[in-house]
Formats: sequence, structure tokens, C-alpha cells
Amino acid sequence: MYPADLKYTKDHEWVRLGNGDARVGITDYAQKQLGDVVYLELPEVGRKLKKGDVFGTIESVKAVSELYAPVSGEVTDVNRALSEKPEAVNSAPHESWMIALKVSGSDEVDTLLDAAQYSDLTK
Repeated sequence: MYPADLKYTKDHEWVRLGNGDARVGITDYAQKQLGDVVYLELPEVGRKLKKGDVFGTIESVKAVSELYAPVSGEVTDVNRALSEKPEAVNSAPHESWMIALKVSGSDEVDTLLDAAQYSDLTK
């Protein structure tokens, strides 16, 4: 159910790692809990984040939730198209990245969950 090529957090974000960079989004589980996503607030490029920092908010018809940085790093890109069409998170959550980070806390990557661990967490 959860793509094996992604890593996950207990806060229901996914992370796609590659060459010191990471793309971050929310999991299918998270979008189902939220319901229809209607608004997304994302950070500016260049913002430095520490693991666990709030990097934005996601609003649905049910609730407003904070988004948390899964690892420390600097925001190198923001998915502006997703800001304009936030409902894409509901139809393709594991393809709908929100931010890209230049990872600075490479040891923090080891604390992320794999697909099986995340699946167990959401049972």
C-alpha cells in the first residue's frame, strides 16, 4: 500500500531521498484523515528547517494541520502547482511532493520509517 521507495515519519509525511536531497509530501493515510484538501501553505525557498519544525499548513474541509520537516535542511524548491491545485494531494498523495530539501542532517535519515514500519503504525 505504501511505496517501498519512500521513507515515512510518525507525523504521516513521506520522504523521497536522492543525492543529498529530499522531496516531502503527506501519506495516503494522512490525506484520508484530512478529507478534501482545499488549501496549502508552503515555505519560501531558502528557509532552513530543523527536523520537526513546522514548514507549512494543510487545510481540508475537516481541519487545518501543520506539516513537519522529516529531516533538517534548506528548502530548495516548493511545488507551486500543488499550492494552486491542493486537491491533487487527495488523488495522488505519494506523487504530490510539497517541498524539496537539501538535507543537512544525514544521520536523521536513519530515524525514518520504511514502508512496512509505517504500515504497522497506521493499522
